[in-house]
Amino acid sequence: QSQLVESGGGLVQPGGSLTLSCAASGFTLDAYAVAWFRQAPGKEREGASCISSSGRSTVYTASVKGRFTISRDNAKNTVYLQMSDLKPEDTAVYYCALDRRRAACGTILDDMGPTSGYWGQGTQVTVSS
Repeated sequence: QSQLVESGGGLVQPGGSLTLSCAASGFTLDAYAVAWFRQAPGKEREGASCISSSGRSTVYTASVKGRFTISRDNAKNTVYLQMSDLKPEDTAVYYCALDRRRAACGTILDDMGPTSGYWGQGTQVTVSS
C-alpha cells in the first residue's frame, strides 16, 4: 500500500521550533517533488513549501520564508520541514503531498488539488503559550 505518513507535530510556544517528517511507504520518493501544505481551522488549505526531486530547488510561501526549511533524505525516503520562530498563526494541520507527474515544484503549491496525487493524513501543529 502506497502512502505518506507525517509525524513530528505537537504543541510549542511562540518562538519555538519543530521538525516535521514525511515518510513514504510502498514507493520511493526520489523521483518526485514533495510539498507541505497546511490548513488552519476555518481557513483554506495553504501551500507552505516544496522541494524538487533532486533537492536542489526549494520553494516557500512568503509567510514562512526565512523561518521554515524543507529538506529531503532520499536514502531514508523522507522529507523534512524544519520550522523555527513559530508564531500562533502557524497553528494548523500540516500535510505532505506529491504528484507523481512532477519532479519539479513548479506551481504545485498553487494548483495541487486535494484529490490528486498522494496526501498524508496530517499532523497537528499548535503554537500557543
